[in-house]
Amino acid sequence: MRSHSAESPLMPGPLLDVVIIGAGQAGVSLAHALAKAGKRVAIAERKDLGGSCVNFGCTPTKSVIASARAAYLARRAAVFGLRIPTVEIDFPAVLDRARSILMSSRAGIRRSFEGSDNPRLVRGHARLEGRERRLLKVRIGKEILRTSQVVLDTGTRSDLRSIVGLKSVPFLHASNWLDQDVLPHHILFAGGGYIALEMGQFYRRMGCRVTIVDGGDQILKSEDRDIAERLQHMLESEGIQFRLNCRVTHVRKSLGGLAATVEKADAREVFTASHLFVSAGRRANTDDLGLETVGLKPGERGVLAVDEKLATGVPGIWAAGDIRGGPMFTHTSWDDHRILFSQLAGDGKRTTRRIVPYAVYTDPELGRVGATEEGLRKTGRKIRVGLFEMRGNGKARERSEARGCIKVVVDAKTEKLLGASVLASDGSELVHVYVVLMNADASVNVLRDAIQIHPTLAEALQSAVGKLA
Repeated sequence: MRSHSAESPLMPGPLLDVVIIGAGQAGVSLAHALAKAGKRVAIAERKDLGGSCVNFGCTPTKSVIASARAAYLARRAAVFGLRIPTVEIDFPAVLDRARSILMSSRAGIRRSFEGSDNPRLVRGHARLEGRERRLLKVRIGKEILRTSQVVLDTGTRSDLRSIVGLKSVPFLHASNWLDQDVLPHHILFAGGGYIALEMGQFYRRMGCRVTIVDGGDQILKSEDRDIAERLQHMLESEGIQFRLNCRVTHVRKSLGGLAATVEKADAREVFTASHLFVSAGRRANTDDLGLETVGLKPGERGVLAVDEKLATGVPGIWAAGDIRGGPMFTHTSWDDHRILFSQLAGDGKRTTRRIVPYAVYTDPELGRVGATEEGLRKTGRKIRVGLFEMRGNGKARERSEARGCIKVVVDAKTEKLLGASVLASDGSELVHVYVVLMNADASVNVLRDAIQIHPTLAEALQSAVGKLA
C-alpha cells in the first residue's frame, strides 16, 4: 500500500474496517490499537488533535493551576521560615507556559500519524451519509469513505443556551479561557461545578476577585454535603465568594464590563463584573454529524445512548468519550478505547462495568472513588464510616498542608470498601490506593494490616480505615 502524508486527503482504495470521527483520547488510542491488530483504519479530525483534554482541558488547566500553587506557596513563605517580599504575577507568561505544554502534547499526537497509511489521519469535517448496501458512508470534504464500523468520538462543548443576552457580551468558557491574556479584575462564574472551582481558585490566586453562582444548595452536588462544605470553606478562606441557590439569568454590557442578573427564589440581584465565565454544563457535539441519515437520534444535550459495549442503537455505529454520556473524564474516554478494541478486534468481554475514580483539582485536591455515604444511606445498606482529619498526619503537618480529611465507607458485613473521599494535598494521587483496593474486591483489612512508610501522607489512608465506626 502506497504511503501518504498523515494529513493528506484519503485517496481511493480498499474498503475500511473502521472509520473514527474525532481524534480525542478514545479515538487516537483506538486508531493505533486497531491498526496494529491488522484492521484498516481512518480517523478524521476537523480541528486540533487530542480532544478537550490536550487543547483546553486537563493539560492547560493543570499547568496554570501549578503556576497558581507556586504563587500561593510563595505568599506563604513565612510559614516555612522564608522571606519573599513580593510575589509578582506575569499572567501572559503563565498562559504561555500552559500553551507550550499543550502544543508539545498536540505535536506528539501529530507525529504518531506521520508517514502512516494505517491508521490514516484525514483532516476535515466528517459526516455520515447513510448506507450503501451494508456499508456505512462517511463524507470528509470531497471524499467518501466506506466502512462497516464507525466510531463517534466528537466530544462536548460548553452549553451556552441558558443565559439571556449572552451574545451581547464577551464571555469565557471551558474552550476559550486560554485566549484571555489580560487578567480579569472580577470574574463571575455561572455554574459551580468542577470547572468553576478549579478555575475560580486559579484566577483568585492570580489576584482576581472571584464570585461563583450556582443553582444548587451546595457545591459539587454529587458529593457528600460534609465534604462539599469543607471544600467551600477552604475556598472562601482564600477570598472566593459563593452565591448558592441562585442562577445567572440575564447579562448585559455595563461600564467597565458587564452586569449580570442573579435570581434566587423570588429575589433578584444585579452583579457587576469585568468578566463572565460560563460553566453551566456541557453539550455533545452531535448536531452536525449526519446522524439522521442512519436513523440515530441524540438525547438530552446531544448525548448518544449506548449499551455497556458502547454500541448505539444503530448496528455498526459506536460512541466513545463524552458524547456517550456517563462519566465525562479523560481517563474514562481512554478506557473507552479498550472497550471498543475488545468489541471490534478482541474477545468482546470488556464493558463499561467499571470502577471510575475522579478528582477535583482544587488545592487541596478532592480524590474520589465509589459511592458516597449519603447515597448509600438512602438505599438502607448497612455501612461503617471512617473519618480522619489530615491535621492528625505527621507528614501533612511537617509540610504545613494539614487541611482536609479522608472519609471511607465500607460494607458493615463484608468490610469491603464502597467509596472514599480524599480531600487533601495530593488527594488525586492518594485515592488510587483505594481504587486498587476496590478493583481487587479486597477487604479494607488488607490496608489496615499493611506497614506504611513513615512519614507519608499515605499513612492517612490507613488511619481513615482505623477510624471506622
